[in-house]
Amino acid sequence: MKTERRYDIDWLRVLAIGLLLIYHIAIVFQPWAMFVGFIKSNESLETLWKPMTLLNVWRIPLLFYVSGMGLYFAMQKRNYAQLLTERTLRILIPLILGALAIAPLHFIIFQKFYNLPLGYYPHMGHLWFLGNIFVYVLVLTPLFFYLMKNKEGKFRKALSTLMKNPFGPLVLSVFFIAETLLVKPQIFSVYAETWHGFFLGLLAFFFGFLFVYSGQQFWQTVSKWKWLYLGLAVVLYIIRLQLFETNSPAYLMAIESNCWIFGIFGLGYQYLNKPSAALSYLSQAAYPVYIIHMFALYAGSLLILPTQLPPMAKFVALTAFTFVTCYGIYEFMIKRIGFLRPLFGLKPKVNKLEKKLLQEAV
Repeated sequence: MKTERRYDIDWLRVLAIGLLLIYHIAIVFQPWAMFVGFIKSNESLETLWKPMTLLNVWRIPLLFYVSGMGLYFAMQKRNYAQLLTERTLRILIPLILGALAIAPLHFIIFQKFYNLPLGYYPHMGHLWFLGNIFVYVLVLTPLFFYLMKNKEGKFRKALSTLMKNPFGPLVLSVFFIAETLLVKPQIFSVYAETWHGFFLGLLAFFFGFLFVYSGQQFWQTVSKWKWLYLGLAVVLYIIRLQLFETNSPAYLMAIESNCWIFGIFGLGYQYLNKPSAALSYLSQAAYPVYIIHMFALYAGSLLILPTQLPPMAKFVALTAFTFVTCYGIYEFMIKRIGFLRPLFGLKPKVNKLEKKLLQEAV
């Protein structure tokens, strides 16, 4: 079955991972960096954190939404067994590799930076996200296939009707509010290996699937009302900034998070849903870059932080080093070495003859 490629969703995944790198680099220059396992610069740049607090309520939930949407598109041309096989290869294998080789490597750099005894500790680290996604796939896929077989049923029709209303998507925030009231996270933006992160991710993944499943109504609504959502998000952010020192009650942050995300979906649908050579490259690179970026960041911290550069120059240099190293490793190793590709979630390399035969078969 041929499916329409949604370039805007690809772009949002790329941009979210790019923002993730910048967010993690900014943590290095915060006085509490070591408390969350990051190498810490001796010179802080706390002014960097204000814009990061704008990002931290929606950057990870956005990726969960997009992952749920991606599963919908994957199901268009795969049966149950094929889907689980494909998701196992794409998610579980990179997760295992990362837990055994990638995350322990950047922890060894951390030990070296602080002159600690070197030790090898397998752990998921920043790849906790992949573990969550794999669990969601296992848990929700049977329900999703049931829904796919009943596209003409009452549920989809009711969902499509709800999505026509500008407040339809926001109504679903009640589930995210309920999550915060039940789980009671101390800090809303701490998602890694927490029950809050798990259940918030589950909801975002589930509704990401449903938004695409509902049809064009959701996309037309968020495109038409994007400035309403973004305006609400800005108001809630200002309240959070002025009254709560960036950490407002979790139920308000849940609403703010979804307002940002729906506004971003609307902007993406209107402006980014078109192919480009840059997107073709970056969408392939994004996943491997996500997997290796903490290694590049810690290696750059080891080299750059001890220098005499001014703090902002160190931030700029570390940002450049992290991006260049990540894309260099992707371009000259992961992308080109056949056996590495599946270990980082890429499809096996197809030679020119095989590519020609595939094109002729199509």
